[in-house]
Amino acid sequence: MKTLSIIQFFRLLVVYALVGFLWACANKHSDSKTATEASGGEQQNIAYAPAPMDAAKEVYHSAPMADGITNEEAASMPPAPPADGKKAERKKDEDKEKFNTEEYNTIIENPFVTPQSNPLSTFSIDVDAASYTNCRRVIEMGQLPQKDMVRIEEFVNYFDYDYPNPTGEHPFSINTEVSSCPWNSQNYLVHIGLQGKKLNYDQLDPCNLVFLLDVSGSMEDANKLPLLRSSLKLLVNELSSKDRIAIVVYAGAAGVVLPSTPATDKDKIFAALEKLQAGGSTAGGEGIQLAYKVAQENFIKNGNNRIILATDGDFNVGISSVADLVRLVEEKRKEGVFLTLCGFGMGNYKDYTMEEISRNGNGNYYYIDKIDEAKKVFVKEMRATLFTIAKDVKLQLEFNPAKVQAYRLIGYENRMLKDEDFNDDKKDAGELGAGHTVTALYEIIPVGVQSSFVKNVDKLKYQVATQTNAAKANELLSVKFRYKKPNEDVSKLIEASVIKGEIKPLEKTSNNFRFAAAIAEFGLLLRDSEFKAQANYEQVTSLAANALGKDSEGYRREFLKLVESCGLLAKK
Repeated sequence: MKTLSIIQFFRLLVVYALVGFLWACANKHSDSKTATEASGGEQQNIAYAPAPMDAAKEVYHSAPMADGITNEEAASMPPAPPADGKKAERKKDEDKEKFNTEEYNTIIENPFVTPQSNPLSTFSIDVDAASYTNCRRVIEMGQLPQKDMVRIEEFVNYFDYDYPNPTGEHPFSINTEVSSCPWNSQNYLVHIGLQGKKLNYDQLDPCNLVFLLDVSGSMEDANKLPLLRSSLKLLVNELSSKDRIAIVVYAGAAGVVLPSTPATDKDKIFAALEKLQAGGSTAGGEGIQLAYKVAQENFIKNGNNRIILATDGDFNVGISSVADLVRLVEEKRKEGVFLTLCGFGMGNYKDYTMEEISRNGNGNYYYIDKIDEAKKVFVKEMRATLFTIAKDVKLQLEFNPAKVQAYRLIGYENRMLKDEDFNDDKKDAGELGAGHTVTALYEIIPVGVQSSFVKNVDKLKYQVATQTNAAKANELLSVKFRYKKPNEDVSKLIEASVIKGEIKPLEKTSNNFRFAAAIAEFGLLLRDSEFKAQANYEQVTSLAANALGKDSEGYRREFLKLVESCGLLAKK
């Protein structure tokens, strides 16, 4: 056998290396081509990333991709192996999904204060109900909600109350009731209820609605975009030939997928909704700007102009900080366009962002956890929500120091206003929709009652508190209201008083009083409030069960089931 020389050996080695290099290059080119074809021209980018404005038609499932391949066909192809950077990014996303990244603002409960140091209590109304449905979602999963998820005023205002319809010049009636406090019998509980005027919905002004829909990658879960589609279809079915709908979407960019269209053209609207799919990052700020632009282009004078924003609140591209988003909607609200926010999903839900946008944008805020809630919001209540009968509604209470030792407003912590804001028509406050009810509760420590919540403060050196002759009257407090008509900028004033002699035994109070008290007590327990005193789940059940009223939709009976579940969870 002939032996290879050293030179021949090295020549052969070079040939083998060259062949191997060429083979590797050929395979790499083939893999790259396969990956590119499978992704429609963009490697590993099957999910929708909408282009600005009209190019947003790419959001459709059937939108053509490179070489005539549709999204459905691309989705059925095996994915190409990701590059190292893609692997790292995917691993990061998978790790993130294992953690709950929901965000809630810290709530510091309103303390007891004295009329001597704080004679006035001023706040904006709040008709939002998102906190209740969000906490219900957690309870039905077998857990107690974290305390900062619980906004007691939103628990109370989730439910309707049987207040009389207004008959005078003002668009809402005012109802007050006082009794002993169920969780602290030495104290009083003051109940204040507003009833918005109910309208004939067949004679309402037309609607110009813009659906602003989050179709980013975080919205792909079944309880997000699919539930959103079903929910909005319920609303469309409630609209008339006078109403119009446009659809704006946003992910990595924002775009119009449906120009303003008569609400009766349901096939066209439903087709646009069905063709939406989730993918990409979340340019929420850009979407909000575009939605307001579309609303203004189709503005109906003396009509209802409103954006309905549906999202999980996870904004992460462009204008994304809460402060920047708030400034954006504060500026846009001056254009006469109202805002409704509907939250969807869990795991990465950004409640704080949603609430801040709603509060500062002439808006209201719902959380949709299931199709039954969508029916409540979009069928039972939305026609009323769409029509604002009073805006910038503020309350200011003055407490009589001769009768009241200390007081606290239960809930409404993020709706508190400075005393001087009450008369300042430039200060924004909450809106009241047709037929809506708003309820607020104050706990009062009467004069002469010993309480650990009343703190000793040294007497002042340079001034002495004096009482007027009005303090000798048999009054606990006076309450004033300010509101504006939807198309006006000057507020109107209403005044009323609460008489001490009208205090009733708890068992003689209305269903409205007892049921609202039960919900507030439930909220105190969930928050493990320092003010819960003798609150307990058994008493909540007893109070609520004897104050169900009509309950034609079963919402109050459902509340009883939640209380029972929480009572069991609290014992674990």
